[in-house]
Amino acid sequence: MPGKILFSLLLSTLLATAPVAADTRAFVGATIIDGTAIDEGGSTMTEDAVVLVRDGRIVAVGSRSEVEIPGDAERIDLTGRYLIPGLINAHAHVGDVRGLESGHYSEDNVLRQLGLYARYGITTAVSLGGDEDEAFVIRDAQERSDLDHARIFVAGPVLNPGSPEAARIAVDRVADMNPDYIKIRVDDFLGRGQKMAPEVYEAIAVRSMEHDIPLAVHIFYLEDARALLELNADLIAHSIRDQHVDQALIDQMLARDVCFNPTLTRELSTFVYAEEPDFFSDPFFRREVDDAVIETLLEPDRQRAMQESPMAEGFRAALPIARANLKLLSDAGVGVAMGTDSGVAGRFQGYFEHLEMEMMAEAGLTPAEILYSATGGAARCMGLEDLGTLEAGHWADMVILRENPLDDIRNTRSIEQVRIAGNRVPDAD
Repeated sequence: MPGKILFSLLLSTLLATAPVAADTRAFVGATIIDGTAIDEGGSTMTEDAVVLVRDGRIVAVGSRSEVEIPGDAERIDLTGRYLIPGLINAHAHVGDVRGLESGHYSEDNVLRQLGLYARYGITTAVSLGGDEDEAFVIRDAQERSDLDHARIFVAGPVLNPGSPEAARIAVDRVADMNPDYIKIRVDDFLGRGQKMAPEVYEAIAVRSMEHDIPLAVHIFYLEDARALLELNADLIAHSIRDQHVDQALIDQMLARDVCFNPTLTRELSTFVYAEEPDFFSDPFFRREVDDAVIETLLEPDRQRAMQESPMAEGFRAALPIARANLKLLSDAGVGVAMGTDSGVAGRFQGYFEHLEMEMMAEAGLTPAEILYSATGGAARCMGLEDLGTLEAGHWADMVILRENPLDDIRNTRSIEQVRIAGNRVPDAD
């Protein structure tokens, strides 16, 4: 067995079996928005509430009159605050980029980025591709009550085989890693690349089903989405961006309960640095970004190259279509899992998830719809059974806000503290 894999297995075993102390905490007095449903009327809200947490999991949640607090519990007073489930980014990439450079994959970088996500209230990152051994080890060790960084779920490498036989072999190899998803791209990048052949992605789809591993697909075109849904793809990992969706596609997605990631910020990132973005002056953004990265993105030659890029112009034109399709699919009842494709250079982890939710509001979704897409809805879409909602038995991954996100989704930025398994997320080093 290669030394790197052996080390990963030993580390996973040690982390998973390390003893942790029993711990009971009572979070008291907040207004809870529990993430279980989309409801403007507030039936999922509980005022002056208690969330009782033991060993990292919720054991009771309800009004103060309904929940008995044990005498030995640590009480955390949240009077006047809003308590929501930890946010889920259902399309991330973790561990490879440092600053604006790729090629920095390591255990330290994965953990650094999971800490960054957590400080922004993103308590779960679904990493859809590029995941190496280190991420699998961290994933396998996160079912623990002393966790204080974001959780990660993984797809392993993005598959790009050249033949059906190579496709079956590739899926088998990834399946041996025990991923949460299989990820492929079916895209010609605005005519500048070679799109995966139908017989190849059909072989991947069939083999993924044989292994019972959900298949997440990167697409751009409506017809590719239609073809992959016919092959039982489980997640459309980007918005359709070439034309407006039709009822036939909506019916396909509803029939199989297939969700999609909007990733509006993915499109934005391809052209927004042609000039200085408004968010460069946002303190919520600046608190976690290296000034040297901003200086690089503001270099005139870099800006000029983006201004003159046909790819940037093509993706700029695609964004309004993506925005319109988000509204069409959401209104039709198709599942939406908030996702950003952050973790690629120029797609800032943590901040871009909040920017994504703001852009979803600009597309016409209500704050309640958006919050659900980033909590209980994302968990349902991605098969995360004990995350995304504040319910007994679930992990106590929570964000404490000063302002009500159902009034304005930008209020998710009013973060006072973040808890993962009930533990307060530490500040940046």
